[in-house]
Amino acid sequence: MGEKRTVYSICGMCSVRCPIAVEVEDNEVLWISGNPHDQGIKTGICAKGIAGRTLLKDTERPLSPLIREGERGSGKWRSVSWDEALDYVADKLKKIIDEYGGRAVLLSDRGGPFGEYRKAFLKAIGSPNYCNHDVTCAMSVNHAALSLFGFGRKTLNYDYKNAKHIILYGRNIMEAIKIKTTKAVLDALDKGAKLTYIDPRYSVTASKATRWWKIWPGTDYALNLALIHILIKESLYDKEFVSRWLDGFEHLANFVEPYTPEWAEKETGIPAHEMYEFCREVAQDAPHVIFHPGWMRARYLQAFWEIRTTYLLNILLGAIEVPGGLFFMKGPGDAGKKGLNSIGENLPKVEEKRADGVGWKYPHINKGPGLLHRAFEAIKTGDPYPLKAYFVHRHDPLTGLPDPEAQVEIFKNLDLLVVIDVNWSETSKYADVILPECTYLERSDLIATQKGLKPGFRIRTAAIKPQYDTKPGWWIYLQLAKRLGKGEHFPYETIEDLWQKQLEGTGVSVEDIQKKGFISLTDKPIWYDREEKLPFKTASGKIEIIAKKWEEAGIPSLKPYESPEKPPAGKFRLLFGRCAWQTHGMWQNNPALHPYLKENVLWINDQVAKEMGLKTGDIVIVRNGNYEKKIKIFATELIHPEAVYMLHGFGRTVPQQIRAYQKGVADQRLEIGLLDVYDPAGGANALCECFIEVEPVK
Repeated sequence: MGEKRTVYSICGMCSVRCPIAVEVEDNEVLWISGNPHDQGIKTGICAKGIAGRTLLKDTERPLSPLIREGERGSGKWRSVSWDEALDYVADKLKKIIDEYGGRAVLLSDRGGPFGEYRKAFLKAIGSPNYCNHDVTCAMSVNHAALSLFGFGRKTLNYDYKNAKHIILYGRNIMEAIKIKTTKAVLDALDKGAKLTYIDPRYSVTASKATRWWKIWPGTDYALNLALIHILIKESLYDKEFVSRWLDGFEHLANFVEPYTPEWAEKETGIPAHEMYEFCREVAQDAPHVIFHPGWMRARYLQAFWEIRTTYLLNILLGAIEVPGGLFFMKGPGDAGKKGLNSIGENLPKVEEKRADGVGWKYPHINKGPGLLHRAFEAIKTGDPYPLKAYFVHRHDPLTGLPDPEAQVEIFKNLDLLVVIDVNWSETSKYADVILPECTYLERSDLIATQKGLKPGFRIRTAAIKPQYDTKPGWWIYLQLAKRLGKGEHFPYETIEDLWQKQLEGTGVSVEDIQKKGFISLTDKPIWYDREEKLPFKTASGKIEIIAKKWEEAGIPSLKPYESPEKPPAGKFRLLFGRCAWQTHGMWQNNPALHPYLKENVLWINDQVAKEMGLKTGDIVIVRNGNYEKKIKIFATELIHPEAVYMLHGFGRTVPQQIRAYQKGVADQRLEIGLLDVYDPAGGANALCECFIEVEPVK
């Protein structure tokens, strides 16, 4: 028996990336827990996190590089060496770059702190076309923040633990689970905080709430306009903070004048008197209140304005840079320390315009995450130029974006589709080459900056060696860069070389970080002086009601409210979500998690079900366009009668995932035609602008 040791690392089972402690012996992972050195999480971990162990021995994933044989989607593969796979990809890329230029290459991933080398790879070959998954997540949240503050959503975070009132718009914190956040919210509730949950469907988070508003789907914007109306009319807002930091208050006050609670009651179904009571409550609790703008808000066409007014509710109550409210995320510079060096900092800037139109066709959209659905349009049309190679890294657009059948047709215009992933994804089924990445327990990644009240650095360190013929992502891209003649830009051989580059001049060593898995650069929390130093990045230096960039693009900063479309006769608006042991479409086939949830069910209002002659457990057909499938129903009063709901990520079509194969319904396949339906101001897909038929099985 070898010596037992503990490796402090970062979980990879979802995008939260919790700090973990991994117990190891003889290249075997014995146990995973939360990192006890992190006081926010201690040893806590979610079901997904502990299930990471089962990935290591799971053979229902790519275990070596694969090159497609036969037609795309045929499921015929040839297992090859890494040299053969990388040579194949490099040769294809050389031909594409020679004919169309480096700009013909697109890469999409799930974003996050470890992907800098992917962006550097694109930069080295001359492509501006990096996108991440944000069009189906928080893109409209990001642009709402940019339009007000001049910076994106990640610059502000939430001090839940010290809040007196937390307001969540479909932000199902107890199931879309972020351990530290969940613990902080529960701590606040234990201390007497109130929780208002706003959602057409009851969730686990709603079960913890002081108040659940079963709002009519798509009417959050109407509710917010009415709440702002009350706060201003009754002088419940923070006049000092608004006077000091908000530019354009009079414009806002005039705009919300007609949007009374009585009007909003007819739109939202929420009684006007409850809106008044609520506003008086939050005014008493202010500034220790949090109106969460949402995370995954890629749902409705008015999302940008819904979220913008959610931020404005925080602003009116002075809940910015205060305990129990929203606070600025501080970086190393705020602690008087040097930050990490960028892997691609010395690469020449790519001057090509982006294929997705960001920065020129859509000047109000941020270049960072891009517009993946508009990049797909460029693949389809060749306008503004051809995109011929597509790298998909730990991202699954055929699950995450709507209408996968339409996407598959678009992919026919590609000369090369490469998938780099731990799992079989729906997209991998159509790849030309699969380059299998080792699991997060088997790979080290780049050092990441940890912003917050106490900024620092954190690190993912491999706990064991890879069990199969898989490789870390950074290694894959370095090898490709060298094969493409770009090796001079990447003078690295090992992860230690990359770490050394990142840490040069910081005064911090890898060993310093690895002792606990992270290192703080300050002992005390850093708060800005609200009277002197709130670093808004706008022209006025204040929060701006009138967003110049959007106005110049023909998009109003405050848009007159439009009632959402009602479901046609016989149809329902499709809502979707996840539970605590899922990560969207990633782990339905996980050996530990699959037995607990083998397929999804359809939530439907119990009175509607009764009228249809249905009860819980009955089977119905759900249908839209050419896609239809059977599913069991759950009849309940806990969902709005106009809507139905299902968990996302089911209906897997990759036969190699034997456990999950064809189990349940794929909600994205019901979203026919929605690939080109998106929030024009925020850029995010409008995934819930979808109406489906529900028919009893006769």
